[in-house]
Amino acid sequence: MKTRYTSLVSVKKNIMQKSERVLQSANANLNSALIALELSFNELKNISSPTSGQISDFLSARTLLDSQRAIIQHNQEWTEFARTEIKNAQAQLKVDMVEYEKFNYLELEEIKIILQKQKREEAKELDEIALMTYKKNNTTEEFS
Repeated sequence: MKTRYTSLVSVKKNIMQKSERVLQSANANLNSALIALELSFNELKNISSPTSGQISDFLSARTLLDSQRAIIQHNQEWTEFARTEIKNAQAQLKVDMVEYEKFNYLELEEIKIILQKQKREEAKELDEIALMTYKKNNTTEEFS
């Protein structure tokens, strides 16, 4: 049954579904960031420092450690960004869900009103038919 809210409800539902997809995407992004962070920590553990050798070996190991620490820092920032993104997506989804529920409720209330009007009209028609049938039966009985 179409009401004046039907198209608005479908728009709000589409917006809510889009927000759900954004939240799912943000969760996937966070999972990727956490995996990358874990892998970068594992790589840091696997880097071994030379105990003897030339200074260039020590400097290259130090550069490698610094590079890995920079990657870890980047992945930590990525993780924090993804968490912030999730919080924002959750807040937007909550707002969109409230909007959808509000207009969905209004549509259902309008449908109830329409159905009540239809029931009243149908009852009136049935009363008129019954009255007409009653009058017809009484007038035919009087002449018989």
